[in-house]
Amino acid sequence: MSQILIEAKRRAPGGKNVNRRLRTAGLIPAVLYGRGREPVPLSVEPKAVVDILYSESGQNTIFSLSVDGGEQTNAMVKEYQLDPVKGRLIHTDFVQIAMDRLLEVSVNVELVGEAEGVKAGGLLDFVTRSIDLECLPADIPDSIKVDVGHLKINDYVRVKNIEFNSKIKVLTDPEVVIVTISPPLKEEVAPVEAAPAEAAEPEVIKKGKATEEGAEEEAKKE
Repeated sequence: MSQILIEAKRRAPGGKNVNRRLRTAGLIPAVLYGRGREPVPLSVEPKAVVDILYSESGQNTIFSLSVDGGEQTNAMVKEYQLDPVKGRLIHTDFVQIAMDRLLEVSVNVELVGEAEGVKAGGLLDFVTRSIDLECLPADIPDSIKVDVGHLKINDYVRVKNIEFNSKIKVLTDPEVVIVTISPPLKEEVAPVEAAPAEAAEPEVIKKGKATEEGAEEEAKKE
C-alpha cells in the first residue's frame, strides 16, 4: 500500500465566499465520507491531491489521511472538481477505506508493445480504456496491461482474453472489446477528367468562307 500521507484540517461548512477565501489562502475545500459516520468538512493543500491523481494508480491510490494531526486513516479520492477555465483543482471528496472490505473500482487499461498489424499498415483502435473490478483495496492494480505486440490486422482483444489475479472479480462484460486492429484505409483514386475537345469552328463561319471562295471563282470566269 502507498505510504502517501495527506494532512487535512477541519473547517466550518460555508458557501462560495468562504471557499473562495480558502482557495486564496492556497487551500481547497474537501469532504471526508465514511461508513456509519457523518461527512467531515476539511481543507487540504491541492498539490498533495494533484500528485495522487497524476500518479500511476491515479484515483485508485490508497493513502493515509490525518485530520488536525490526529490518527491516520486509509482513504481514497472519491470525486474531484476542476476549474472549467483554468483546469486547476478546486474541490475534492475523500472516502474512508476499510482494508478488509471489497471495493468496486474502475482501473485504466495500458497497451504494451507495437502491434504487428500496425507495422503492416493497419490502424489500432483503442475501444475500451478502463475495466470495472471488485477486490480488496490491497489488490487493486495500478493499471491493466494488455500486450498488443502479437496482434495482426483484424485481430482484437476482449475482456475475457485478459488474465487477472484470482483475488479480482471482473465486473465488465467479458465480451467487451478492448482493442482491435483495423485494415488500412483504401486510398480513393480521383477520376481522370478527359481533356476538353478542340472546339469546332462554327458552321456559320465555314459557310461564310465557302461563299467568299465561290465569289472569287465567278469573278475569274468573267
